[in-house]
Amino acid sequence: MPIDPITVEVIKGALTYTAEEMGIVLRNSAYSHNIKERMDFSCTIFDHKKRLAAQAEHIPVHLGSMQLAVQKGLEKFEEDLEDGDMILFNDPYISGTHLPDITIICPIFHGGKIIAYSANKAHHSDVGGKAPGSMAGNATEIYQEGIIIPPVKWVKKNAIDNEIVSILLSNIRTPEIRMGDLRAQMAANLLSKRRILELVNRYNIGTLHRAMEEIMNYSERRMRIEIGKMPKGRYSAEDYLENTGTSNRKVKIKVTITVKKNWLLIEYRGTDKQVNGPVNAVLGVTLSGVYYALRCLTDPSIPMNDGCYRPVKVSVPEGTLMNPTPPAPVAGGNVETSQRNVDVLLKVFAQILPEKVCAACQGTMNNIAVGGINPENGKSWTFYETIAGGFGGRKGIDGVDAVQSNMTNTMNTPIEAIENTYPIRFLKYELRKDSGGPGKWRGGVGLERRWMLLGPSATLSVLAERTKIPPWGLYGGKPGAKGEYYIIKPNGKQIKLNSKCTITMEKGDIFVVRTPGGGGYEKPLERSPELVHRDLLNGLISLEAAKKDYGAAINSASGGKD
Repeated sequence: MPIDPITVEVIKGALTYTAEEMGIVLRNSAYSHNIKERMDFSCTIFDHKKRLAAQAEHIPVHLGSMQLAVQKGLEKFEEDLEDGDMILFNDPYISGTHLPDITIICPIFHGGKIIAYSANKAHHSDVGGKAPGSMAGNATEIYQEGIIIPPVKWVKKNAIDNEIVSILLSNIRTPEIRMGDLRAQMAANLLSKRRILELVNRYNIGTLHRAMEEIMNYSERRMRIEIGKMPKGRYSAEDYLENTGTSNRKVKIKVTITVKKNWLLIEYRGTDKQVNGPVNAVLGVTLSGVYYALRCLTDPSIPMNDGCYRPVKVSVPEGTLMNPTPPAPVAGGNVETSQRNVDVLLKVFAQILPEKVCAACQGTMNNIAVGGINPENGKSWTFYETIAGGFGGRKGIDGVDAVQSNMTNTMNTPIEAIENTYPIRFLKYELRKDSGGPGKWRGGVGLERRWMLLGPSATLSVLAERTKIPPWGLYGGKPGAKGEYYIIKPNGKQIKLNSKCTITMEKGDIFVVRTPGGGGYEKPLERSPELVHRDLLNGLISLEAAKKDYGAAINSASGGKD
């Protein structure tokens, strides 16, 4: 039976806000700063056929992998789900991201049948492994990155399985916090269950399913229209990771996009083989980058769901960096290779939709994980965060300063919350002058963040990029500044760190992060003198850099005087 468009629109809004409300419950209920403050989680709603029906505006690298995670995570439970069950897992080769991301799926029953599913994924700041935070920069196999949990019935008929709890919590460093975060994820799913059943009671199951189908078909139609506007042809680009974490060799990502009548073929043929460092990206991560880039360059008002995926065919050779096979380590693939994947995709789309693509953003999440033993109670502590950098310049507008970009959408961790919880004291947190790539439209600037370890020795892991290969500019714009990471010892000695490493910090050591800036857009000498003057007044560029990069503009702004 046909369904009227007003009802479809009402149900679409209800589904989308249900996913958003799930996120509110998850954030408010969580224990860890990583979820409560940084909001490193994502929430989704699926129809009874396990197709994405709605999502919240959360983390792109989570969201694009979620449909694959739900479909693969439920495979062995096809005939073995009951009302009140929840499935939990973190195996990246099933869940589509990395081990710290734990996925919990909730089947929603009505009348004894599954009518929908809800699912959420949250990054836990420790899931075991060789280093606190489970983000070792030098892992050579996935077993070093944490406990691997296949899909299991975490909740059976509304009761948590305490045997699984015991196994999980015995393999991680901060069990109380982990359990609090897991309960928050369960609460989010219970909220979605209540909201979906309210929709069924208001309309009926048939109307709900027809509306979900129509929403997906609507998104497919609109996405095909957008693709149909693109010039037909075959386009390629490549970019590199600067190292693997276990060697200093560069690793290539190559993408070829073929634009057909109203669909795209995206191929990763020519990408390097998988490596023995932690930068391999499982297939879910690769798909996330594709879906994210496409969403950025088409109409943002298109509802994101399974319909958006239908006009896109993605081919990724198995055994390569972007589709590895176990037991390849993958912690950094989710956070760093995902960013480079987007950089390459945008390079290709710059040939297809030149005025819609920005210059390269910082190209890294600047992952910092640190932990040790609290001498007061003998318990482990772990802290994890990602740090903002510069967004690339765009046509008609400068890049955003100090913001998370592309595959991450997380928030800042307030230094007050960190200092109140961990043996860390912040010494500096400021914008990084001269880090944005010069251009007619300047790249955004990065950050400098430094803190001192107050307690006894701790293990620090860095997973980052863009310390050797800077974020590229576009159409004559110059690159953004490269990232820097180093330790300052109490005697003043500076030790430069590799972009991927795991080291020991001692009491009194100072850790410094200087994040990359975004690339510039179009030629710097075309920049407005007023904008150069504004940047000088705001402390975003120095007078020396202004003279070097914007000579004519700075002379005009100052009347020929310094």
